[in-house]
Amino acid sequence: MGEAPIYQENVLCIMPFDKPTNVLDDIYDKYPLIKFKFIYQSFIPGLSWAMSQVDVSNEDYQKATILVTATTLPRNPNLVPNLKFIHFISAGIDHITNSPIYTNSDIKLTTSSGIHGPQIAEWVIMQLLAFNHHEKQLLAFQRQHHWGKADDVWNVRDYVGQRLGVLGYGSIGRQTASVCKALGMDIVAYTASPRTTSESKRDSSHIIPGTGDVDGTLPSAWYSGLDKASLHNFLEQNIDVLLVALPLTDRTWHFLGKEEFEILGKRNAFIVNIARGSIIVQDDLIAALKKKRGGLRGAALDVTDPEPLNHDSELWDMDNVAITPHNSGSGSSYAERSFRVLEKNLMNLELGMPLLNEVHRKRGY
Repeated sequence: MGEAPIYQENVLCIMPFDKPTNVLDDIYDKYPLIKFKFIYQSFIPGLSWAMSQVDVSNEDYQKATILVTATTLPRNPNLVPNLKFIHFISAGIDHITNSPIYTNSDIKLTTSSGIHGPQIAEWVIMQLLAFNHHEKQLLAFQRQHHWGKADDVWNVRDYVGQRLGVLGYGSIGRQTASVCKALGMDIVAYTASPRTTSESKRDSSHIIPGTGDVDGTLPSAWYSGLDKASLHNFLEQNIDVLLVALPLTDRTWHFLGKEEFEILGKRNAFIVNIARGSIIVQDDLIAALKKKRGGLRGAALDVTDPEPLNHDSELWDMDNVAITPHNSGSGSSYAERSFRVLEKNLMNLELGMPLLNEVHRKRGY
């Protein structure tokens, strides 16, 4: 047995979860001199990813060499002179891109990308199956104590042979593709940059063992580009179900609107959005969902624009729409999985290796 490494960090954690004790025990075993300080920050009820205000002392910020956070950041980079990197418990960082830490510092930023695949893929499958099997109608029968007639819900189309288009083939898209492939679906993938080699198709983010599409071999075809022509070429590939799994950036804001829904409407496609609401032009989506011919057959939305969704939005009462409160990524393993990414990056930091899931500021994710 070798000696434990002489390695010390002061990790300040500001987050809405209990301490992930199993991961912390593993970290303490490897790095007995490491110190954690936890400050609990609660969610504001009814507001997706909105957090209560917390007081963080200047002394805590000055001591910190690593910051783990959801939304809270020092108002001035000068308050964190010893900070080596910030680990976000979310996969997206669009909520902090206007902060001084993002715009006026070169502090390294990492995300929890890779931890959401299993739970979000299960949410997606739940929505797809519920829609095709008329779950809303069946639940209405149960509430009414009514034994519905078979012909009320007879028209069930399974997903064998249908095509899933994954707009943003990251960890979430890959795990969803894996499960949909098991249902007999064909997969086509779309990424910002071309993936023409085996190495470029590999998943380089954090991977939960046994999940995803590590080698990128599931798609029967791969498309790329952030211009309209490239996007339209992808959408014209006979897509039956479109999964929106893109990060929100200046380039993807309102990425899907009237023109895109007209293309998808030719196939009477179903839209699933687990990314960010403002990737979609919401009024255009509503119009496409209401069209009797050449429109969308339905949508499952875990995100909307704005959040929470306006009380009087038409989306609430549309029979072909399912809405959930930005919770598809929630799970009992969330904090543990996020801290597993942190654990890997503690080792990478010690060894002088690149950090996992590091944000590229110019790219926006």
